[in-house]
Amino acid sequence: MNTSGVTLRLLDKADKEILKLPRTVKGAFFDFQHKFRSNPHTTGLKLQQLKGDSRLWSARVNDEYRALLLRLADDDWLIVSVKHRKDVYNRLSYGVNQVTGGIEYVDLEVVEDSVLRRLPAPPAQTPASTEPYTPAQPEPPRPLFADWSDEQLSDLGVAEPLLPVIRTLATEDQLLGLVEYAPQLTGEVLLALFDGASYDDVLDQVTRPVAATEPVDPDDFEAAAQRPATVVTTTDDALKEALESGDFGRWKVFLHPTQARLVERRYNGPARVGGGPGTGKTIVALHRVRHLVRQLPPGRDKPVLLTTYNKNLAADLRARLLELGGEELLSRVEVSHVDQLALRIVREAEPGSGKQTIDDSQAVREWRGLLDELGEDGWDAEFLHDEWTQVILGQAVGTRTDYFRARRAGRGRNIGRAERAEIWQLAERFTQRLDRLGRQTWDQVAERAARLEIGREQRIQNIARQREEAGGLDNIHLQDGSGGWLRHRYRHIVVDEAQDLRPAHWKMLRAMAPRGADDLFLVGDTHQRIYKNQVTLGSLGINIRGRSSKLSLSYRTTRQILRSALGVLGETAYDDLDGSEETLAGYRSVLSGGLPAGHAFPDWTSEREGVAALIAEWDADTDLAIAHEQIAICVPTNQMAAEMAYTLKLHGIDSVEIRSDGPNGSTGVHIGTMFRFKGLEYQRMVIAGVTDGLVPREAVNSLRDRDPVRHRHEIQRARSLLFVAATRARDSVDVFWHGKPSPFLDDSWVASPTSPS
Repeated sequence: MNTSGVTLRLLDKADKEILKLPRTVKGAFFDFQHKFRSNPHTTGLKLQQLKGDSRLWSARVNDEYRALLLRLADDDWLIVSVKHRKDVYNRLSYGVNQVTGGIEYVDLEVVEDSVLRRLPAPPAQTPASTEPYTPAQPEPPRPLFADWSDEQLSDLGVAEPLLPVIRTLATEDQLLGLVEYAPQLTGEVLLALFDGASYDDVLDQVTRPVAATEPVDPDDFEAAAQRPATVVTTTDDALKEALESGDFGRWKVFLHPTQARLVERRYNGPARVGGGPGTGKTIVALHRVRHLVRQLPPGRDKPVLLTTYNKNLAADLRARLLELGGEELLSRVEVSHVDQLALRIVREAEPGSGKQTIDDSQAVREWRGLLDELGEDGWDAEFLHDEWTQVILGQAVGTRTDYFRARRAGRGRNIGRAERAEIWQLAERFTQRLDRLGRQTWDQVAERAARLEIGREQRIQNIARQREEAGGLDNIHLQDGSGGWLRHRYRHIVVDEAQDLRPAHWKMLRAMAPRGADDLFLVGDTHQRIYKNQVTLGSLGINIRGRSSKLSLSYRTTRQILRSALGVLGETAYDDLDGSEETLAGYRSVLSGGLPAGHAFPDWTSEREGVAALIAEWDADTDLAIAHEQIAICVPTNQMAAEMAYTLKLHGIDSVEIRSDGPNGSTGVHIGTMFRFKGLEYQRMVIAGVTDGLVPREAVNSLRDRDPVRHRHEIQRARSLLFVAATRARDSVDVFWHGKPSPFLDDSWVASPTSPS
């Protein structure tokens, strides 16, 4: 028999099931799929059709386990489950979802067993009494989904075979038991309804984005296997990666149908994708890069730019892009963090400049030095630095007259013409001071790069205009001084963590690509903005109106962590990078785990000891022990990070410092400030020093009366930092504090904290 054309795929749910199998069975399964592809009718595989079913077959993996497969066509097979041989004849249900057109598989006995295990405990027996006891009949709990008909749930995409079980659900715990084994869309719909979303909201936010775009034939399994809703693993390498990486890393490479549509869509200009932590925004950015590269004509240039706000994240993007598409993909993409890109532009134009580039904290110190030299005590160094960077440099203000006219939206404190004149004079003195010291700030670099790129774009436009006037003929005298053909640096630009870029960065990027379809693609979440760079993209020449989308399903953070983390944000309003308000409405997770824990201590020393004791407790329990590299500790300051590392060392626990360019070592618990953990993920997160006066810092509180708007912005930024830290975790979050806890911690953290024994 000629079996060279055999196709074998693995359904998403089976992938997750296999990860839980013993290591020996995983190895046997990997061997099995090799043999099956070679010849599914090999005697040792014992391929046989299940009685009474036209499509479902079983095949031998080893003596104890069997693979269950759907036969989609003659030589096209889909593994839907791997089960112990005694469970092969459970009540199994499979079909094509009428909404998504994807293949769904459910083991009804496993689902029902999971729900039954979570029934509420019966009431305790009353003490013996001489009086005859007639137990009161408690009112049966109201089913969770009594307000929705079977037809409504089916229209939302709920798997119809599960409707009888869904009708029995009365507690959140039972619901989570069903979601663990239900098809993904079913879980998403039910959890969204349970969390309070309306039918119309669920239809709009959960169901429609994954609905099939063409009529669905419930009997055409071969067509269903090709749809995005049927998530499958198809290659040996992909299967091996899934088996070896485990659940923790899996979401990093998974592309949900909602995400796939954003990746492959053609946009008539700049587009933006938002969404909360763990919703896969970076994954969308990476796949978007690959999609754009695939549309390019053959060549050796790099017309696609992938950028973000720091070198640590840029290095991570490069590694993940290489994993996604190999050297072939990477060869067509420039991966650079935005400051590095700006510095390169400036150095190209000013090759002899040897200025040292300093960060914001160093710049504020220089401002203080200038004010001390001048005997100025009426201005705050941080206020002047922010005014200089966000208004003067951010808007590329070149003259005092322009500064008098400059918009100061969101800057808070109102300043008159006389005060602007003073600030302008101080800013000139400050730039002279930096020049004298041979220094420049990153904001200056960004502003200079923006001016250079805007000038380049204007020359390109002039050449195009004169070419058009000349009837389409080129005039070599109009080209740049090198004699080369002047063109935009990139055709497409993709930006990750867009919320943290400076205004000048956006002006530079806007000028780097020709304005048109698919020019700029931005992903980010303003709830995670950890720097002061509030921008309105429309005012910077980047119009995303009508081309903004939002991801709302978290693949990393559990529902329990998510609830507590959202509480950290409070009632603060966040912008959407375009002058309107951003919300996390509909942000949800289908993952479940333990509740976040709070730990109160009298002082910082005992708090550090408490963290060390918790890690030792995890290490001593075989069910809790994990690699220390999957544990992170974040704290408010560098000094506290050093002190925490020292305490852990005294307890024999190695640690690795997280620096601006990533971990400074390969083995040990990761320790760093909250700023360092943006873009990273861990199984367990410890957030220490979450004390009033540290989170937020005392200096922020002092702004409350003196500069209310600035106080509001700083409080928002401090909330965002804590929110980012809490949502780095997949499995657990433990928050530690000494003295009075941070006002950002609500009752979910501090109601019954663990105290030192």
